[in-house]
Amino acid sequence: MDHFAYREGALHAEAVPLAAIAEAVGTPCYCYSTATISRHYRVIADAFAGRDSLIAYSVKANGNLAVIATLAKLGAGADVVSEGEIRRALAAGVAPDKIVFSGVGKTREEMAYALSSGVLHFNVESEPELAALVALRVNPDVDAGSHDKISTGRRHDKFGIAIEQAPALYARAAALPGLEVDGVDVHIGSQLTDLEPFRRAFGRAIELVKGLRSDGHAIRRLDLGGGLGIPYTEEAPPSPAAYAEMVFALTEGLDCRIVLEPGRVIVGNAGVLLARVIYVKEAEARRFVIVDAAMNDLVRPAMYAARHAIATVAEPAPGAVFEAADVVGPICESGDTFATQVALPALAAGDLIAFRSAGAYGAVMASTYNGRLLVPEVLIDGDRWAEVRPRMEYETLLAMDRLPEWLRETVAS
Repeated sequence: MDHFAYREGALHAEAVPLAAIAEAVGTPCYCYSTATISRHYRVIADAFAGRDSLIAYSVKANGNLAVIATLAKLGAGADVVSEGEIRRALAAGVAPDKIVFSGVGKTREEMAYALSSGVLHFNVESEPELAALVALRVNPDVDAGSHDKISTGRRHDKFGIAIEQAPALYARAAALPGLEVDGVDVHIGSQLTDLEPFRRAFGRAIELVKGLRSDGHAIRRLDLGGGLGIPYTEEAPPSPAAYAEMVFALTEGLDCRIVLEPGRVIVGNAGVLLARVIYVKEAEARRFVIVDAAMNDLVRPAMYAARHAIATVAEPAPGAVFEAADVVGPICESGDTFATQVALPALAAGDLIAFRSAGAYGAVMASTYNGRLLVPEVLIDGDRWAEVRPRMEYETLLAMDRLPEWLRETVAS
């Protein structure tokens, strides 16, 4: 469910017409709905109410400070994978003892910063990280069935420690000074629309917990990661309530604190990317709708062959004729294609469209490829809105580079 709907012939975010935002801040721009973010968080929190649990929002899904602060205000923690994300979480008001530090390539400097900040625990993913160990992330060798680039729990993926190696590494960790081994972490991938891979992976992690306890380790935390999918187009993922019911059944009597790391399921459908049509190109065999958003703004279609539903900001008239079109951006790459042969009503230069379900892995993965500026982000709350990241300026983009001394005179002349 989201809070983007047509009212009086125009697409709104909550009570704000998206056309008004586009007029004020320009396009492309990202718009996020506070009501949707809050509702999705509360659905998960309610599903785990009464259980010893921590919902640590996965900051990599959407790292805007206003989004993190919205969730922190609701009681969320944060799952982070870098020093930068730790700093973002702290700046947004997340308590340090609600921050979980994951990631396959933590540097010594990042781990030192995390320790000095007082984070809750580390999810360590390799033997060399044992110097900062609190919990080991195990790789259960379970194929999540999602896109190859967002599967993380198979034997050949780079994430985690092979589950067969875990007992020996826990024994080594327990013998190291200054470390407390108290948890197991597992995460098998993203955008899962079936509970069965979760069930298999969690079952293996729970068996590991029992075995580690038999070996004398005081395992008190079980981090189940994230990965629950959302409906981008026709997907029908399980509800958080169904997910929680499965977790409760598997962990009955285990006496572990459950840590969850949801990201996409909270913010994915809470955002749209607004774009304006530049041209409509009628080719011999195709109709191309060329928009001012591009793959540098929303890379998911190019990277994952992801599909985002596309809505016109002006509501189509009753009986409007829909025809197939390719929606593309202006970047000099064939991959700069958002959708192929998607049914759309007649469009003309200047019309606004919205790429739906763009709240996760959208702005946070954007780049300045082709010399394009990072776009604004807007947070809506009822009938009010604020620009929570302004559009980058060209002066800022150019100032990121430095000319070596031997080129300065050449450029100046």
